[in-house]
Amino acid sequence: MRVIGTAGHVDHGKSTLVKCLTGIDPDRLAEEKAREMTIDLGFAWLSLPGLPDGEMVGIVDVPGHRDFIENMLAGVGGIDAALLVIAADEGIMPQTREHLAILNLLGIHHAVVALTKVDMVEDPDWLYLVSEEVAEALAQTPLAGAAILPVSANTGQGIPELLTALATLLKSLPPRRDRGVARMPIDRVFTIGGFGTVVTGTLRGGALHVGDEVVIEPAGLTGRVRGLQSYQTSTTKALPGTRTAVNVTGLDRQEIQRGQVLTRPGFIQPTDLFDAQVRLLPDIDRPLAHNTEVKVFVGTAEALGHVRVLAEEALQPGETGWIQVRTDEPLALVRGDRFILRLPSPPQTIGGGVVVQSNAPSRYRRFQQDVIDRLERLVRGSPAELVADAAASDEPSSRSALASRVDLEPAEFEQALEEAEQQGLIVRLNDGTWMESGRYEAQIDRLHGVLANYHAAYPLKAGMAREELRSRMGIRTAALTALLDSSDLFSSETTVVRLANHAVHLTSEQEQRLADLLQRFEAVPYTPPSFQEAATQVGEDVLRAAIDLGRLIQVAPDVLFGPEAYGALVSGTLDLIDQDGSVTVAALRDRYGTSRKYAIALLEHLDALGTTRRQGDARVRSIR
Repeated sequence: MRVIGTAGHVDHGKSTLVKCLTGIDPDRLAEEKAREMTIDLGFAWLSLPGLPDGEMVGIVDVPGHRDFIENMLAGVGGIDAALLVIAADEGIMPQTREHLAILNLLGIHHAVVALTKVDMVEDPDWLYLVSEEVAEALAQTPLAGAAILPVSANTGQGIPELLTALATLLKSLPPRRDRGVARMPIDRVFTIGGFGTVVTGTLRGGALHVGDEVVIEPAGLTGRVRGLQSYQTSTTKALPGTRTAVNVTGLDRQEIQRGQVLTRPGFIQPTDLFDAQVRLLPDIDRPLAHNTEVKVFVGTAEALGHVRVLAEEALQPGETGWIQVRTDEPLALVRGDRFILRLPSPPQTIGGGVVVQSNAPSRYRRFQQDVIDRLERLVRGSPAELVADAAASDEPSSRSALASRVDLEPAEFEQALEEAEQQGLIVRLNDGTWMESGRYEAQIDRLHGVLANYHAAYPLKAGMAREELRSRMGIRTAALTALLDSSDLFSSETTVVRLANHAVHLTSEQEQRLADLLQRFEAVPYTPPSFQEAATQVGEDVLRAAIDLGRLIQVAPDVLFGPEAYGALVSGTLDLIDQDGSVTVAALRDRYGTSRKYAIALLEHLDALGTTRRQGDARVRSIR
């Protein structure tokens, strides 16, 4: 399954040619029709001679005007080949050259050139000169040798030959690789009455099925695939390389926008700091200085950010170098993604590159040879090193997620995974997920530090609330659990986490105060002191320590019982239920000589535990 993208200067006939080839007008906006100029992305499709029956080829039609170059960038990231459109009566123009540069920077090295509007050229020598000019311009690019075909969308001249050339080009390309996890940069979002939210894009990385759980990153919006269409045909499975419309349940159209990525949960960790190798265009008018503000275009997304030049004072025009990019908002990136850099003011395309590490571990100091050496290893690294890089995240990654992030065949990946573990590059956690060793050690150190500081600040607390720890670490609950379970430095319960060597120790004076308080509880076991009274006697920190240690049981914010009294009350409540079929507040109050306050608190506590359930004014045993 293939997608072609148009490229070329404004008014050179891209949209007209697409309509001639497909019968579909890619200009869908009223303003586009009124101005007779493409403003936003347009989409069409066709079948080509020589391709398998029923195989459709998508076309993304992009704007050619310089004012809409950023819309153009949102459309060419997922294409297999370009249809470069050059008007025969004008030849190569400024946007032709910029589009050529963008295609080169994005690694799009396959194209067919359509010399359009040949019906407007009467002089054959002029047509020959234009063809030579185009061939000479392409000779300096990876598109050298591309077929150059004179065509007219008005008369039909050359259209059959163009279709054949496109089919020949697409058949020569290697098949799209299925890496097992679908990823679709979103270029359109809309709603359909009775169906809900629909997003479209060019599918990459893996197949998508009806019923799949999906997430929209970097927003973290989750939903499920309700329906799929490819070229207006409903399907239950969309393959990599197809233009795909996804009807997603559980998502509000207002929450979704172009630039976000639809993928499987857990595959992408959004980032605002990534490492990259960049190549500058040779004809830009200034070097790329450290900390320059730029616009980053990747997939269908764009974001403002700043570039940190890592190995030089500045990168000169035409040079290739290492950079770190900090964006103002998170992006959904994976290693190997290609991007374009533009200056925001005055707007100018200055270069592009490839993401080497999508989630950089930190903001590097400049001119550090060990950093540069590591980045070079990631570019030219062994398969085991690539797997380790794919696992270089603050959260563990599943086997399938790692496999989808590296450009390896399944058998190669399995061998690389084994070698990476043997070489100590990655760590396998108890739940079967993986982390790059340095990131794993860093996260364990962070966990230890957070808990050690907490214990120092609150020595009488048994531990830190699990959710508070998760929030401070900034990771998902499942990731926290996997990390805690992988190390014997920690002891974790359902709601509380502590260092394994932490224990609550009361001073002799605190122990004496607590002993005096416990005697009060034993003296009136079923009408004991309130929480506030107890806290006044021993101090709230000592009281909470006693609760954590199980020396007092808290059943309500202001109601505590001693362990023996609590056990008697619970067993007595269940005995009354078994004896009488149910128990009321009054019955429990009378049996233990307590008050309604304590009886209600205990029964509501047992309801919350699921031991009992309310039935009218009484309680019965809960059915499990």
